[in-house]
Amino acid sequence: MLDNYLQARLTPVFRHVAERLQTLGVQADTVTWLGFGLGVGAALAIAVQAFLWGLALLLLSRLCDGLDGALARLDRPTDRGRFLDITLDFIFYACLPLGFAVASPDTNALPAAVLLASFIGTGTSFLAYAILAKERALAPTGALQKGIYFLGGLTEGGETLLAFVLMCIFPSAFPVIAYVFSALCVLTTGTRIATGIKTFQPTLEDKT
Repeated sequence: MLDNYLQARLTPVFRHVAERLQTLGVQADTVTWLGFGLGVGAALAIAVQAFLWGLALLLLSRLCDGLDGALARLDRPTDRGRFLDITLDFIFYACLPLGFAVASPDTNALPAAVLLASFIGTGTSFLAYAILAKERALAPTGALQKGIYFLGGLTEGGETLLAFVLMCIFPSAFPVIAYVFSALCVLTTGTRIATGIKTFQPTLEDKT
C-alpha cells in the first residue's frame, strides 16, 4: 500500500544518487550485495540487543535496496540482478525476526515463528502469481517498477520496513507488533490467493 506512494517521491532521489554512483563505476549487483550484508548485520545487531545499531543498519540496507534498482535502470536490468535482488530480499526478511527471537527467546520465539510463517504465505503467493503472470504476458496494473510482475497487498515492502523500524525502536513490543503484522500478512495472502483464482481461470488449452 505504501510502496507506490514512497516510490513516487523517492525515485527522483534514487536516480540522482545512482547517476553519481554510475560515474564512479559502481555496479548494481555490488549495491545489492552490500544491502544484503548490511541487512544481515542488522539482524546480528538485534540478536545481541543492540537495537539502535540494528535500526541504523536496517535503514542503510533498505537504502541500498532502492539504489540497486535505480542503478540497473540507468543501464539495462539483467536477469542475474533480478534474481539476486528478489532472493536476497527474502532472505533478509527472514533474518530480522530470527534476530529478535535470538535476542529474547522466551518472549520472542513464538511470535517470530508466526511472523516467519506469515512471510512464507506472502512470499509464495507473490512469486507464484508473478511466474504465471509472466507466462500469460499479463500487463502490470500498478506503478511500481520491479524486476517481475508485482502483485500488491496490505503488506508490501514499505509496511514491512515500518514494522521492522517499530520493532527496533520498541523491542519490548516485538510480540504485539509481530502478531499484528502477521495477521495483516495473512490477509494479504488471502487476497492474493483470491486474485490468483480469479485471474488464472482454466483456458481452452488447459482443458484439452
